[in-house]
Amino acid sequence: MSPQRSLYRLGLTALALFSNGGSLLLPMTLSPSAVMAQVQNASSAEAARLFQQGLQQAGSRQFEAAIASWQQTLVIARKMSDHQLEGRTLINLGSAHAYLSRYQQALRFYQQALEIAVKIGDRPTQVQAWVGLGNTYFSRGQYQAAIESHQKAKELAQAINNPENLIDALSGLGSIYNSLGLSQQAIPFYEQALAVARKSHDQQGIAIALGNLGIAHASLKQYAKAIDYDNQALKLSQAIKDPVGVVASLQGLGSIALAQRNFPDAIRFYEQALNLARRINDLNGIQIALVNLSVAYQTQGQIAQATQSAQRAVELAHQLGDREGEASALNNLGVILHQAGKPTEAETRFFAAIQIRESQRIGLSDLHKVSFIDTQQNAYANLQRSLVAQNKIETALEISERARARAFVELLLRSQLGETSSDRIPVLTIQQIKQIARDHRATLVEYSIISNEYDYQLYIWVVKPTGEIAFRSVNLKTQPMSLNQLVARSRQSIGAIGRWGGLGVQPIDNADSVNQLQQLYQRLIQPIADQLPTDPNALVVFIPHKSLFLVPFPALQDASGKPLIERHTILTSPSIQVLQLTRQQRRRLPPSSPPPSSPSPVARRLSPALIVGNPTMPEVRTQAGGGLEQLLSLPGARQEAEAIANLLNTTFLTGNQATKAAVLQQMPQSRLIHLATHGLLDDFKGLGVPGAIALAPAGQDNGLLTADEILNLELSADLVVLSACDTGRGKITGDGVIGLSRSLISAGAPSVIVSLWAIPDAPTAFLMKQFYLHLQQNLNKAQALRQAMLITKKQYPHSSQWAAFMLVGEAE
Repeated sequence: MSPQRSLYRLGLTALALFSNGGSLLLPMTLSPSAVMAQVQNASSAEAARLFQQGLQQAGSRQFEAAIASWQQTLVIARKMSDHQLEGRTLINLGSAHAYLSRYQQALRFYQQALEIAVKIGDRPTQVQAWVGLGNTYFSRGQYQAAIESHQKAKELAQAINNPENLIDALSGLGSIYNSLGLSQQAIPFYEQALAVARKSHDQQGIAIALGNLGIAHASLKQYAKAIDYDNQALKLSQAIKDPVGVVASLQGLGSIALAQRNFPDAIRFYEQALNLARRINDLNGIQIALVNLSVAYQTQGQIAQATQSAQRAVELAHQLGDREGEASALNNLGVILHQAGKPTEAETRFFAAIQIRESQRIGLSDLHKVSFIDTQQNAYANLQRSLVAQNKIETALEISERARARAFVELLLRSQLGETSSDRIPVLTIQQIKQIARDHRATLVEYSIISNEYDYQLYIWVVKPTGEIAFRSVNLKTQPMSLNQLVARSRQSIGAIGRWGGLGVQPIDNADSVNQLQQLYQRLIQPIADQLPTDPNALVVFIPHKSLFLVPFPALQDASGKPLIERHTILTSPSIQVLQLTRQQRRRLPPSSPPPSSPSPVARRLSPALIVGNPTMPEVRTQAGGGLEQLLSLPGARQEAEAIANLLNTTFLTGNQATKAAVLQQMPQSRLIHLATHGLLDDFKGLGVPGAIALAPAGQDNGLLTADEILNLELSADLVVLSACDTGRGKITGDGVIGLSRSLISAGAPSVIVSLWAIPDAPTAFLMKQFYLHLQQNLNKAQALRQAMLITKKQYPHSSQWAAFMLVGEAE
């Protein structure tokens, strides 16, 4: 979707003490008699006159004159020590400066108003100050501060029964979540705002909520709903003579037309919005209309007009201090310049846009960073395209790396170093990337899927331990099936579907599954096959992107039918920097404390060990709204745990012993954590972190150890093995896979073995026993897993039975 402005009101306060705060919102006119009735208790008739004069000037969009009137009011209020008048005048000064996009001045006035209102106990003014701060922080791209401000405004507005400011706070929260790419979470806030506005007969509040609902549904590509909401908002804004609302509604309708490739209508709506915004001096509306017009002109091949509109939008956004608008305009200008055959000029715009976007992540929570990064992937992809077009292959790799797992890296650095500020998180240089390959004695393979309206390419970089870098570009536009479709079909063809033991596994790979795996090999491996090591024990680290996180790399087959695992030792990582940090994480592990009777170096290194197999299974809901159903018992998982415990000369937990409490008690000090049970993909707590491990329920505890709970642990494990279904899956984002593996590594584990699909327990138990047997032969984790797969493949030849597991993180 093209840029749109989330709607909120610019609140001006009157003098009288109303229970609802007396919020008077633009546009408005007040009769002199009404104002004089409101100011009977004012300390000064002159102050009242100036205050009223400012309201009238603001109502007719003469904001500079209004500011001058309120500055005089402020002087009088301070001389008279009328703190209530002072606070409310400061609110109006903040609102006027915010309308003029002078955000720094607006923040200063709102903060002063808040201090005074708190001091004198003026809660209506406090609410307005928090709303003003939230809107201004949002306009500056300071999303975490905006969330906190609107949350405070919401709570206080509810406490004092202030519907107008409650609407504003709810609208503000919705707009922030929508900008973070969380449109589905934004909609309930907008719907609450709409309900409150209708109940209180607040026509402008209704129009704002309708317009915001239009934006959110358009972001979700629910265009019919979006058009309906935008049309309702447009009619109501016209009826109540709110030109700013009209501009926003026209922008919304234009953006939907553009998304539906109805370019004439898009241009018509945008030009109407631009003309009206210019008439009322709505600078923010002008800037957004220019950005949107540049996109529409570009799609029509009108490059000169597109360039002019985008350049003017960049200049205006910079002048206004609108960081979000400036980043959008810079990115659009870069796209236009690249299309015009000017990749060098495009590069500078894309770099500038990325720097702004990265500054906006500061202070956000981990999951909000993940969502926000997802909304910015096109900017990184655009920059990679421009760099590759100039043959700047190494710089393009730096940007590819910079685009991925940034929130994950911040989590790891925070746990390792106590680093808390995003602006101090380093990005890797090409020399550091080469050094990581040397340190790991590994060949690094990083993928980047470049997909937009103009291009569909797969970029592949191969970084050798020698420091040599090779690059290949695969044109995916000419392929009969998209990469996403091919990944999905390849998984389906080998039976990598189902959950909780519900697999219909075929006895051998059929022709269709072989064909799909060979097609994936041709796209992902064949272009770089000559760059991979010839020694099968040499390490190859795959850095997937988007749907490639679901690819069973060990099972990919060349034209002769030979799977990749026979040629190479494989592990994966969300990014090269995460690979570096997991090695540092392993070096920081405390020394193990094995009992004297430990039979082998591996047993001593992995002691104490926590081994769980087939706990008493909990009950879960098998589908939304369905009833509880107990998960199937896994007798093979118990046998697996017993065999591994015997190998390592230790004990294991099973049945009713393997409660969540018992497991959590042992996890922090265990050097090995091996959990053979069911893995679940659901986000059981609705916190945005999917994934859970099934353990025995006890008392009020349901037995589910969730990914978000693991995230808060402090582990000292050298290796965590989740011998369970789907434990390597989760929510695929620009930050990698959000799920169990990410949580475990963030909690301190340098190496995690997880699965990409549901597997029968017999081949799983066989494979895991082979893994530990080979680990005892002084192989590293990746080599041991490779040998386990090769041996398991002989007894269980179907790919779904031996190729599901992958090692994430550190191989040593």
